[in-house]
Amino acid sequence: MTITWNDSVPIYRQLRERVVAMILDGALNEGDPLPSVRQVAADFQINPLTVSKAYQELVDDQLVEKRRGLGMFVIDGAREALLKSERERFLREEWPALFARLQRLGLDLKTLMRETENQS
Repeated sequence: MTITWNDSVPIYRQLRERVVAMILDGALNEGDPLPSVRQVAADFQINPLTVSKAYQELVDDQLVEKRRGLGMFVIDGAREALLKSERERFLREEWPALFARLQRLGLDLKTLMRETENQS
């Protein structure tokens, strides 16, 4: 995990979002272990309590489970649950502003698709 911390968001939230991104991207699959709290804290020179807080949010969101003596593991169905919730959040929070900006700039789907194809 490579992370550049943003001062405007608490580190534990950024770490949580990074793990979520890893699950969505397939870097962490169902049943995979998360790196240990100690390892993440040492790698990023952050407080182990910060890592624990991020991991606890993942447990609370039912994306990760604690296995006593073994660590934290991605639960079955985590990726599908994340895809659903992230799509809903995007459509509710990000899409309206993005759509308004596209309209202001006079961009339509056809133009966007053409530009995407040209960049490939």
